Amino acid sequence: MNAEKNRLLLSFEQLLRETNREIINPEINDLSIEDLKPVVEMVARARAAYLKALYELSVLHKKDKSLPTSEEMVSLQALRTRFLDLADGAKSIEVAIQREYLDIKH
Repeated sequence: MNAEKNRLLLSFEQLLRETNREIINPEINDLSIEDLKPVVEMVARARAAYLKALYELSVLHKKDKSLPTSEEMVSLQALRTRFLDLADGAKSIEVAIQREYLDIKH
């Protein structure tokens, strides 16, 4: 039974790789480091906006030792969500390159 399970898992892994490559690869041209720079810069801008907003909130509320208002938290959460979504996307591109779903320029 273990041998059958291992064969199934190996076949499933191969199917995942082949299917992901077949579907993802045609959607994105061969990549170079220069092609990836805008992705990294966008993530960095989103991170900077989130961190700046967090810092500015801390300065604003430092004197009276208060906490951010609900409205301020909604704004901060939106910035955080944007940053995390973009960072996850960049990581997904990295994984797609590592798993050879995407080609690189030579």
